[in-house]
Amino acid sequence: MSQTDMLPAGAKQPSALTSLSAEALYDKCNALARNLWWSWQPEVINLFRDLDPIRWRQLDHNPIALLSEFTAERLEMRASELVLFSRINHAFRRLKEYLAETATWGRTHAGVLGSKPVAYFSLEFGVHESVPVYSGGLGVLSGDHIKSASGLGVPLVAVGLFYDQGYFKQQLDVDGYQREEYLDTKVENLPMEPARGADGKPLTIRIETRNGPLLAKVWLMHVGRVNLYLLDCDVKENRPEDRELTSRLYGGDNRTRVRQELVAGVGGIRALHAMGITPGVYHLNEGHSAFATLEAVRQRMIDSGMSFDESLRLVARHTAFTTHTPVPAGHDRFDGGLIEEHLGPLRDGLGISFEQLMGLGRVEPQNEHEPFCMTVLGLKLSRRANAVSSLHGHVSRRMWAHLWPWRVEEEIPIGHITNGVHVQSWLAYQMEQLYDRHFSVGWEKRMGEPEVWQGIHQVDPGELWETHNTLKNLLLAFVRRRVSRQCRRRGESDESVEAARNMLDPNILTIGFARRFATYKRADLILRDMDRLAAMVTDPERPLQIIFAGKSHPADEPGKQLIKRIANLRRDSRFAGRIAFVEDYDINVCRHLIQGVDVWLNTPRRPLEASGTSGQKAVLNGALNLSILDGWWAEAYDGSNGFAIGRGMQNVDVAKTDARDAEHLYRNLEEQVIPLYYDRDVDGLPLQWIKRMMNSISSLAWRFSADRMVADYVRTAYLPAAGGLSCDMDIH
Repeated sequence: MSQTDMLPAGAKQPSALTSLSAEALYDKCNALARNLWWSWQPEVINLFRDLDPIRWRQLDHNPIALLSEFTAERLEMRASELVLFSRINHAFRRLKEYLAETATWGRTHAGVLGSKPVAYFSLEFGVHESVPVYSGGLGVLSGDHIKSASGLGVPLVAVGLFYDQGYFKQQLDVDGYQREEYLDTKVENLPMEPARGADGKPLTIRIETRNGPLLAKVWLMHVGRVNLYLLDCDVKENRPEDRELTSRLYGGDNRTRVRQELVAGVGGIRALHAMGITPGVYHLNEGHSAFATLEAVRQRMIDSGMSFDESLRLVARHTAFTTHTPVPAGHDRFDGGLIEEHLGPLRDGLGISFEQLMGLGRVEPQNEHEPFCMTVLGLKLSRRANAVSSLHGHVSRRMWAHLWPWRVEEEIPIGHITNGVHVQSWLAYQMEQLYDRHFSVGWEKRMGEPEVWQGIHQVDPGELWETHNTLKNLLLAFVRRRVSRQCRRRGESDESVEAARNMLDPNILTIGFARRFATYKRADLILRDMDRLAAMVTDPERPLQIIFAGKSHPADEPGKQLIKRIANLRRDSRFAGRIAFVEDYDINVCRHLIQGVDVWLNTPRRPLEASGTSGQKAVLNGALNLSILDGWWAEAYDGSNGFAIGRGMQNVDVAKTDARDAEHLYRNLEEQVIPLYYDRDVDGLPLQWIKRMMNSISSLAWRFSADRMVADYVRTAYLPAAGGLSCDMDIH
């Protein structure tokens, strides 16, 4: 592959001269900015930040927006002032080498996928905060999945939707109530270019419905070695309401949702076909994109002349399905009218009746009162299905057992692959430097090996604690800036702004809680006994402080009221300066929190947390988990690598479960967490706490990495689906 081939569209061939011209320098920076590889490279991030630290922060760490404010001549002048030329050259050379590398894990272990790659479908992708086409955990997981696939060299393309208003920006009013604001994203500031069909022209796909066609243009985004294709309905040939179809993530009613999922699934398959991409595996990340299987069946019928039943069996053999939702109400369901309106022309192409189509999305195919369920379609049209943690696997097999009434629950064909996180995206730069000093050479290429992480036990406790406290101070400075800015925006008094600037204390045990404010996640579990909590917060010898963040779905009024209650604790003199709520939770806020807190708190009502990954991110940076034994923590906690709330039991009476879990939480804080944190030696080091930090890193970092997760998918799902193994393998 030539150097020019590896550059994003629009980037010029750089000068071969040692002394770069201003234009060549600008082109190299632009090439770096237009591949999201930079987003997990600390040296490149620091390079962009150094160009203008203030604007970098104001522009949400968007290098394209930053570079747009520079002329080539001004960039050259700034690079000269900061002596950046060698750093720019080095970063650009590393990107070229990364893209051209062939000696990857994927080349060795997933070779069959080279000619028939994985097509990974997801309704959202959280790659970086500057690309706002995600809302939360599902999107961040998808982003981590494709970043690890890139790093491992697994042949994979990704398909989703482009939301020009993304998910909402969250602001709290003076009463603490969540207000939603949707902002238009400037396409010119995103690392996207039009995807092109076989004819070399920008690609637009067409989907027929009973009430007229839907059109979508296709964008291409480079995420390291992975191409991410995003479909966008803002096409002038569409009706005005259809041009708005992909504007917002998870917005609108059921009709909007089915149309979005039609575009993502059917449109995604058609886009790949138009670009000449023939997948060997279809990986559906949740049921949102399950319509893709029906279009794949239709294309198979056209290409092979097979019948519908034969084509369905063949497509199912090549399909892997991942379910994330442990609550029946959380799975998309549509009535027959919506299905016929939108899938009718596709049904005609499949040559099946309305009843046959509806039966594919029903547990009971003949039950005309049962709606069409996207998860049922995903399970029926795949031969490999998995949950996202061991406990979630048990929950999913029980939930969907009636699809296989002839099997006992243990034999329901839904296994599990526990989620993991992309280490390079979430590991603090300071911690990475610490690992570089003490881990074996090349550790970053062997992160899935347990032996690599045992090096943490060779680190001097004082050095680890000093690094942690550096990150903690950075977090508190970030929170003070954000909260004081919130106060100024609301027009609060100078005294309130000044109090925000001085809130929180780096010497106090700091707990972080940040996630979607759904009521089952129980952000208020720690608030059940306010007097007991106040006694801990205001203890003169061993106090604690808590930082909250998270959004509630715009339609979730109980979640909004929960946010309001927590945000208004700042007005209670017992908690003033010790409890903070940070607005507009996103990847950036998450990164600061998981890198700087002492304890990561997670209190879902078991077993409703399918996996959870925020606590896995905290592990990488030395924070200890204090969590209900649910999701990933149920298979991670060993007694010495964090803290468990309760004993992994629940009561059929929800009120009793909540009361018991709250009591366990308080006792754990009072009897374990707080005493261990404040138990210091003569040098002021909490040696037993640090030992637990080391146990957490050494036992968990390798197990819950996205590299391990993607490798599991390759071995147990992708290779069998693509025909790379001699026999099918179930996911265990």
